[in-house]
Amino acid sequence: MVAALPPGITGQVRLCLEEDLGSGDLTAGLIDAASVSSVEVICRQQAVICGRAWFDEVFRQLDPEIVIDWLVADGERVVPDTLLCRLHGNTRALLSGERSALNYLQTLSATATQARRYADQLAASGVRILDTRKTLPGLRMQQKYAVACGGCDNHRIGLYDAILIKENHILAAGSIEEALARAQQIGGGVEIEIEVENLEDLERALAAGARRVLLDNFSLEQLRDAVAVNAGRARLEASGGVSLEGIRAIAETGIDDISVGALTKDLQAVDLSMRFV
Repeated sequence: MVAALPPGITGQVRLCLEEDLGSGDLTAGLIDAASVSSVEVICRQQAVICGRAWFDEVFRQLDPEIVIDWLVADGERVVPDTLLCRLHGNTRALLSGERSALNYLQTLSATATQARRYADQLAASGVRILDTRKTLPGLRMQQKYAVACGGCDNHRIGLYDAILIKENHILAAGSIEEALARAQQIGGGVEIEIEVENLEDLERALAAGARRVLLDNFSLEQLRDAVAVNAGRARLEASGGVSLEGIRAIAETGIDDISVGALTKDLQAVDLSMRFV
């Protein structure tokens, strides 16, 4: 299933171009204004591609007459030296947009590729792999989309669409029970989750009515014990110190979800190049 594109792409790209072009591309004057060229974008490594809409929008804003012919879709796996797309149009616009367009494509493809690595580890397990709010500043919606393209799931988008009661919230509120009670009063129907650090806190959260609980930095043995204590009363999420190598063992403890900050913060940009043909 193809992930739904998030809103706001036009504005996001406008800000990106303003950041790069400022008052104008000073190198554009090196090229005849009427010059027209054809270019290709190549992916130099194995990857999951993501970011077509942002790539396209860069060139649409610079010159809507540029023609882009894509050969791969978002979420598609590619091998090294895969031709991703061909572009034809005004040379100045192609060169002015090159870096911004490739920045989107390389970063979102990196996110999707990372997500796919984790998703492959838990294929057919029934355990959801969730992203976090540990995203690159200004790229929250874009990276959440890329995570979905890579086969993982989105946690809350921000602080406005769900309540996650963390350790500092509990300390500030006074207790697990008080924090949950206040969240239930102000939640307005949004999902409420609470973080716990040991089995005693889990039992207190369950007794106070928690229906979703984040188990922070639990060992495998503690996760198995938590599943037994929970007995199906709440949805359990493991978090903290999750690695690609260890995620399968975590899933096998019987928990429901695993959140992974590395999906969006521990990235290496995908190697792309745009060349004239």
